[in-house]
Amino acid sequence: MIKNNKPLSSITQQVALLSEVLNNVGACIFAKDLNGKYLYANDMVLEVFGMPLENVIGKDDSHFFDLSISDQLRNNDKKVLTEGVIVEQEETNYIKATGEVRIYHSVKKPLFDEEKRIIGLCGISTDITEQKRLENLVKKQKDLLNIVLDNVDAHIYMKDNQRTFKYVNSRVAALFGLPVEQVVGKKETDILPEDVAEHFYQSDKKLFETGERQTIDETVIDDEGNEHHYLSVKIPFYPENEDPVLIGFSTEVTELYKLKEQFRKQANTDSLTGLFNRRYFVEHAEREFKRAQRNGKPLTVISIDIDHFKDINDKYGHPVGDEVLVEVSKQLLPNLRSEDVLARIGGEEFAIVLPDTDLQQASHIAERIRHQQDCIRIKGNWQGELNVQVSVGVAIKLDDDSNFDVLFSRADKALYMAKNNGRNQVFCHN
Repeated sequence: MIKNNKPLSSITQQVALLSEVLNNVGACIFAKDLNGKYLYANDMVLEVFGMPLENVIGKDDSHFFDLSISDQLRNNDKKVLTEGVIVEQEETNYIKATGEVRIYHSVKKPLFDEEKRIIGLCGISTDITEQKRLENLVKKQKDLLNIVLDNVDAHIYMKDNQRTFKYVNSRVAALFGLPVEQVVGKKETDILPEDVAEHFYQSDKKLFETGERQTIDETVIDDEGNEHHYLSVKIPFYPENEDPVLIGFSTEVTELYKLKEQFRKQANTDSLTGLFNRRYFVEHAEREFKRAQRNGKPLTVISIDIDHFKDINDKYGHPVGDEVLVEVSKQLLPNLRSEDVLARIGGEEFAIVLPDTDLQQASHIAERIRHQQDCIRIKGNWQGELNVQVSVGVAIKLDDDSNFDVLFSRADKALYMAKNNGRNQVFCHN
């Protein structure tokens, strides 16, 4: 019964207009009775079913969907019709007419008569199949990216200019001893000790101020006191309509650092005695020579040679000779100050450079070395004891010395004078 005074033609026009609106909403709009049979379907529903309206009205969903594969649609309808509640849910539908799988975001509401009894339902279903496909694609790509980033041999992270972590890979989270979700959204000061956070922030701050890529060597000491070395590359990124962020890649290079130090040490060290080698000695001595020239300070050099070392090798063999070299090295070391440098510069020859040391002081050190070596008796896998003696030459830098080689040559001459004078003695070259 029509309860207004509008003419029928006006109502017909309104119904036609409403139908036109419902057909152009861009979603499937429908109504069903208590038995789930269609009372109304707009053009988009008919397009999905591939049927005219007369073939839809009065039929239930079993004619249009393969409910044996997914009964989700019918279960949601049943909940609306029996419980009188509104159901809003994603539904996956298998369409018989095309064999397609379509995903809809559906909102279904009960229809009531004048006595508030449920007489059916109405619903609107928006096709989100493409949206879900894109979401799944993005999720797969994100998952794949996370797999890659979590397995890259680097700590990868993203921070904003407020020092808040926007992203960390699993290696960063493991380094902090926290799950990823407890790192993202937190400031570095919430996670790291204040001094460590401040150390990292200095390069971060420089990046945000300059907008330029930063490459930094960073060192972290863990709870057990072990040093970890990282090579960090930090680059700026400017999201649209957002504050700039920093993307960081930190690769642990501790083993490489140790290897580098080992190579450096090997390059500067005599493998048998552990003392510095000739190359390092000369480089260091040249620097000390220039410093002494600038500052007007004295600089002396001591040259030491083991007496009759060839006889030891010939009589006992080279392995015993090596033991002698090692033992002599051990006895020389206690005579050094922190600023002195001792090196094995030849087969059985050693040298010491003594900064800020005059000739008299150096001669006392040389005599002490000679005496100590003369008092040593070396025992080993051979019969008897070895009494090892040394000859020592001492020279001081003169004002007219042009370079260290001149001074070093004079120390060598002093050494040979000590040998020529009978060995086991010190000779000083003025």
